[in-house]
Amino acid sequence: MTRIFAYSRVSTTDQETANQLLEIKSAGYQIEPHRYIEERISGSVEAFKRPCFLQLTQKLERGDTLVVTKLDRLGRDSIDVQKTVHWFTAQGIRLIVLQLGNLDLTSSSGALMVKVLSAVADFERQLIVERVTAGLARAKAENKKLGRPSKTTANDKQAIIAKLAQGVTVSQVAREFGISRASVISIRDTISA
Repeated sequence: MTRIFAYSRVSTTDQETANQLLEIKSAGYQIEPHRYIEERISGSVEAFKRPCFLQLTQKLERGDTLVVTKLDRLGRDSIDVQKTVHWFTAQGIRLIVLQLGNLDLTSSSGALMVKVLSAVADFERQLIVERVTAGLARAKAENKKLGRPSKTTANDKQAIIAKLAQGVTVSQVAREFGISRASVISIRDTISA
C-alpha cells in the first residue's frame, strides 16, 4: 500500500501551515499525523538544507507519495526545484503539487512542466537583468548619481575634517554624525587626498 506524506512550509514563525493541510485534505488526501511534516523556515533556504524537509526525505521509501500545495514549497528557485524533483524521481517517490492540478512532477508530463516553468523563471530573471542594465545605462547617460544617497552633506564633511584636525577620534566623530567609522575614514582619506 502506498504511503502518503505531506509537507507544508511557511516563511516566518507567525504564519500558519493549517491552510496548506486543509487544502491537501480537501484534495482527497488522507494524511496520518506522523506523515505530515510542517516547517517554519525561509523559502530562500535550499530544500535539502531545511532540517524538517531533510528528516522527511529520510522517512520516504520507493513507492511513497509526497503532496505539497505549491511548487515554491519545494525549493528556493528553479534550480533547487529541479534538483529536488530529480532526487524524488531517482528514489521512485511520487511528488504531487496541488497548484499544478495534482500533477506528479516525477512523471514524464511533470518533468516537462518543471522544465517549462524553469525556462519561464530563467526568462523572467533575464528580463529583470536587462531592465536593470538599461536603467543604469540611461541614468549614466543622464549623468544621474548612482547608488545610495550620502548620509553626509558637503558641510558635514567639512565639519568632520575640522573635528579630526582638532584631535577628535574617528569613533567619536562617527557617533556624533551617526555614521560608521569606515565612512569617517573614507571622508578623511578622500578630502586629504
